[in-house]
Amino acid sequence: MLYSVEKSILQEISLEELESRNCKLFIKRDDLIDSDVSGNKWRKLKYNIQQAQQLKQEGILTFGGAYSNHLVATAAACHKVGVKAVGIVRGDELNVNSNITLQRCADLGMHLVFVPRTKYDLRNERIYKEELSVQYPNFYQVPEGGANFYGMIGCQEIIKEINRTYDHVFVAQGTTTTSCGILLGLAENAKLNVVPVLKNYASIEEMTNLYISSVFEKDLIEELLSKVNVHQESHFGGYAKYTIELLNFIRDFYSKTKVPLDPIYTGKVMFTLFEELKKGNLDNQTVIFIHTGGVQGAQAIQAKEGIILYA
Repeated sequence: MLYSVEKSILQEISLEELESRNCKLFIKRDDLIDSDVSGNKWRKLKYNIQQAQQLKQEGILTFGGAYSNHLVATAAACHKVGVKAVGIVRGDELNVNSNITLQRCADLGMHLVFVPRTKYDLRNERIYKEELSVQYPNFYQVPEGGANFYGMIGCQEIIKEINRTYDHVFVAQGTTTTSCGILLGLAENAKLNVVPVLKNYASIEEMTNLYISSVFEKDLIEELLSKVNVHQESHFGGYAKYTIELLNFIRDFYSKTKVPLDPIYTGKVMFTLFEELKKGNLDNQTVIFIHTGGVQGAQAIQAKEGIILYA
């Protein structure tokens, strides 16, 4: 195994707000797996890389935005295994030096291709994928965020590693891959709370589509999705958007727990969790928070904005 998941401990958080509600909170520290390939990124890449190797592909081609943790993770994993990596990046106004995320990808040997947003929007279309296959023959294509069957099955292992009873699981949602994988192994009477980080994101529809593409039966899909709570309005304005309130929350949480969160994914989820706590919706419950990494994205924002989140 390229990266050890033994580092992903289950850490209990003790705070006055939790104790007053008799709520037990545990964080699944997938962010500790690796500094570059952290959180759910390795989970989604693990079986895709194995598939590329079995097919004797020259490398992996994938997709992402300016602050994509997935691009960095793919670059790092490919570098470690000794295969080439190509990243199709949303935004032809960008370049390798636009931010530390893209710089890190380049430093790890990833060939970055910057395309207009209209072109990037075609990433899941058959014709565009065939065009890329011609340009980069013998490259195994992995969807944005590792959103395919192999990524989903890898994420199922996150929940399988939790060896205690729980009532709720909270996780960020970008492509639904992680949430779909977790849902497959969710405890029978537990609820999965998903926090979409994109504005107006059709969570249930997108989860349904991933299950359908993985040839799951309709009845099973409906049964699985009945366990999902979608916190639709917790995006703070949309992807990579954040407010002073959110940044202050992240700073405060770190000062009390020494657990770093990011403003793009995990910070929004933890903020939502504590809002639910205030409402009394988690009284006498045991909650698992899946830390999906993304701290390098926070570092990029800190560099861009000149702010400090982890004092």
